[in-house]
Amino acid sequence: MSRWALVTGAARGIGRAIADAFQRRGWQVIGWDRQPPAGPRPAWTFMAVDVADAAAVAASMDAVARHTPRLHALVNNAAVQLAKPLVATTPEEWDALMAVNLRGPFVVSRAAYPLLRAAGDAAVVHVASVHALATSANIAAYAASKGGLLALTRAMAIEWAPAGIRVNAVLPGAVDTAMLRAGLQRGHLQADAVEAQLAELARRTVLGRVGAPEDIAAAVLFLADPSQSAFMTGHGLVVDGGATIRLSTE
Repeated sequence: MSRWALVTGAARGIGRAIADAFQRRGWQVIGWDRQPPAGPRPAWTFMAVDVADAAAVAASMDAVARHTPRLHALVNNAAVQLAKPLVATTPEEWDALMAVNLRGPFVVSRAAYPLLRAAGDAAVVHVASVHALATSANIAAYAASKGGLLALTRAMAIEWAPAGIRVNAVLPGAVDTAMLRAGLQRGHLQADAVEAQLAELARRTVLGRVGAPEDIAAAVLFLADPSQSAFMTGHGLVVDGGATIRLSTE
């Protein structure tokens, strides 16, 4: 029997790497995003969906149900970032970010629940961030959304365990994506040029490099696969090259 995965924010970056990794592993994959995937046409099924739109999510989940009566994995990866001081952040900007980063996973998970329950051994994986644990200046809204997502992970794990659904989160550190590069001008780095800033980030990790989207995809696959992580739920798996284990005073 084919195993089915739904991945949000699948058009590019970490989401694209996750969808491609599932597909290469033999899963049937449906990817959601607001914009179609860039570059080569994916081998998986794409649907244009805005996770901040609850009505669109409900209609699109009905379309997913026409493809398959069960989902074995849901990956809530869609996210946006706002890099600006908290006092300069408007309530409208805050709400727009939360609608994608925190309300989105709630709305999508809630809509997917019947298909996940039907699978009997399903997994939800939220893509959170190390900003849920330790953060920096001028990214408060994003950090708050990811902290909320980690708390949601624990609450869902408790509520959904009787239905055979495990719920975990991956907390990426610095991963070379368009989102990371767009947020490099927050004033938290000494270097000016992008490549120099990436090199500075790499030096701040224990492993001495910035992550690749494929590093996060591998962790998501691990948490989604019951043959590898069947006794794990409610866990936040940090994948950051060791950046958060080092004392800031070192």
